[in-house]
This record gives sequence, structure tokens and C-alpha cells, in this order.
Amino acid sequence: MMMAEAPTDHGAALEAVHLLRSTTAVRDRAQQLLARARAGASACFEVVDAQLAVAAAEVAQQTRQRYPDGRIPYHSRWRHFEAGGVDRLALLDARLGTVDAATRARALIDLVVVSVLLDAGAGPVWRYREVSGQTFTRSEGLGVASFHAFLDGAFSSDPARPLQANAAGLMAISAQDLGRAFQVHEANPLVGLESRAALLRRLGEVLAASPTRWGTAGRPGGMFDVLRGPEVAAHDILVHLLDGLSDIWPARHSLGGQALGDCWPHAAMQGEGLSAGWVPFHKLSQWLTYSLLEPFEWAGVTVTGLDALTGLPEYRNGGLLLDTGVLRPRVPDWQRRRWQAGDDFIVEWRALTVALLDELAPLVRAELGLSAAQLPLACVLEGGTWAAGRAVALRQRPGGLPPLNIESDGTVF
Repeated sequence: MMMAEAPTDHGAALEAVHLLRSTTAVRDRAQQLLARARAGASACFEVVDAQLAVAAAEVAQQTRQRYPDGRIPYHSRWRHFEAGGVDRLALLDARLGTVDAATRARALIDLVVVSVLLDAGAGPVWRYREVSGQTFTRSEGLGVASFHAFLDGAFSSDPARPLQANAAGLMAISAQDLGRAFQVHEANPLVGLESRAALLRRLGEVLAASPTRWGTAGRPGGMFDVLRGPEVAAHDILVHLLDGLSDIWPARHSLGGQALGDCWPHAAMQGEGLSAGWVPFHKLSQWLTYSLLEPFEWAGVTVTGLDALTGLPEYRNGGLLLDTGVLRPRVPDWQRRRWQAGDDFIVEWRALTVALLDELAPLVRAELGLSAAQLPLACVLEGGTWAAGRAVALRQRPGGLPPLNIESDGTVF
């Protein structure tokens, strides 16, 4: 439900928005709620610190099993494009042909931005059958489906240039178009289909409105020309996305006319000025940033400051903490309820997930005998926490369903 915005001082509001779009605020506020829960002041959760070692052992086991050679890549959308052992990047490169590094980077960024924005939870029923004959569900299915939609030119307005996502093409996307590309029908429903299509249309509008940020062609890949250099900081990529794409998100909450995106009120939250009371996450934007690291690096740009980004507060990472007993809910009917993204219980669960992933990472490194430089958080997540969350869920519930039932509009989870 949208929260009405009270009259505020415009300058103070913009200052608060700037703060809330930083991962410093994401971390600080997550740690506030973790300290509060450890002090016994949370009505939602108890933190059982002894179980962190159990969770770390699960993550280390998954990491060894999935990457026995110790070469652990970043947690990113590219891993979903590799689902089923298919080298889809090679398929895209073959379609692109001989192009320079910048042209290739723009195409890869176009693909990743659209694909990640479509990567909120698919629901338990939907599946995608690839031409390879393999069937994929959930995040892998959404990744593979969006990859093939991109190859088919679904996001381009120019049939002669299908391998792009441009403003005109995105603004023309309908739910029916997206449904056809994602094989949606009555027996194969995709959660939040209308919301996803609307999100892509808003993306097109934002791209068209800001050529200095996205280029005159209105492509996500235009950010490469704005940010590229010998080096780029991971947090600068995130801020570019948060500042440039803020208007695409549903207008749940805002300050000074600026949409806050994945940022939620919580009465116990301390903070400076108008930022008080808000808990930011920016899960999809951070997931997108993780997924853009490789396109920049493949184009010869060094990405620095990877650990400025936070762990992702979603149902696999957060589910790992619930299923291993690190987090013990204090709400009696928590497994039976249908939660909303803005419920205090969910806001706290996500915040505790962010803070505890920072504490889990060094324990996982110790289990694996690796340093922070060898195993940054982006690789801990991939090795990793997400896979461990899924594995534990599969052991505890049929089909590996998440431990929480959260209503989704396709733009948060």
C-alpha cells in the first residue's frame, strides 16, 4: 500500500534520499535491528548465535560441492544463464559476431538489466521449457526465458538490431508479449506478470528521459560509456542505478518526490533527519550490480570495492538463517501467515539477513581456508549462501519451498 508523503523540506528530503541509497545505510540499519534482536527487544525474532557455525558449515559444504576446484565466481545473473550446463554467453557472442569490447559490453548490460528486473520470485508453479529440451523453474527459469526473449529481439524496437533493449522497445512491452515469451498460460502462471511488464515500460520511459545517463539510444548499456574508465567502484555502479532508475519502482514510499524503492518503514529504526524510521535494502538493484561486475570486467574495466555491496535479503539467504535455526521467530503462526513485504516481521527478517550474512562470511572463509581477498562476499553468496538456502529448504519442505509465504507483486522478491 502506498504511503502518503507528508510535506517536507525539499533539501532535507533529498539529503535523506541520498543517504538511504547507500549501502552504508543498508548495513548500519540492518546492524541496528540485529543488535536490538540480540538484546531481546524484538517481538519478531530471537537470534541464536551458536547456530551460525551450523549455517557456515552448510555454506562451506555447498561451496566445495559446487566448485571443487576452488574457482568461485561472483553471485550474478550470469550463473543462471549457465543453467543446465549450456554456455549461453557463447550463443550470444555468436549472434553478436565480431564487435569491439564496448559494443559487446552494451549488449551484455542491456540483457542483464532487463533480465534482473524480471527476476523477482516466479511462484511455485511456473516453469520454462527451453529448446534444449530442459525445463527450468524459479530464478534459473526466469533467467533462461529472459535470455531467449533478448535473443529474439523482444526488448528492441528495431528488427534489424534485435540484440539490444532500447527505450522504444521496452515502452511497447505488454503483459501479453511478456507472457508469450515466458510461456505463460492458465496452467503455467507467472506471479506478477502485469507488474513485470509495467516495470519494463517504466524502464523504457526513464531511459528515454535521461540521455546523459543512458545515451541517446536510451539503452541500459549506455551506462557503460558514462562509467567506464580504467577502474570503476562497485558502489558507483549501484548509485548510478539507484539514482537513474528510482522512478521505475512502484510508488510505495517517497521523500521529496523521490521514490525510495526497496526501502521500508520501521518504528524502531534510528537515523539522521528525515531518514529516521526507514530501512533500505535495494535488493534487486544490488543483485543487478553484482550481475554487472562481469560485463565491466570482460570489457577490461577493473571493478573495485566489491565488499561495499551487501548480502541480498531474499528468501534463499534469509531462508537459510531460518532453516538452520540462526533466526528463531517469536510469532506463533509465522509459517501459516501470508506476509506482505512491508510487515515488520519481513522488514526485520530481511535486515537481520543482511547483517548476519556479514557475520557468516568470515566463518565460511575459515571453513574453506580462504581470505577475504580470495573469497569476497560476492563469491560467498554464490558458493554459497543462496545454494545452501535452497539445499536446506529441499531437505525440510517438499519442492524446496521457502519457509515464509510472502505476497509478491514481482518487484521485490
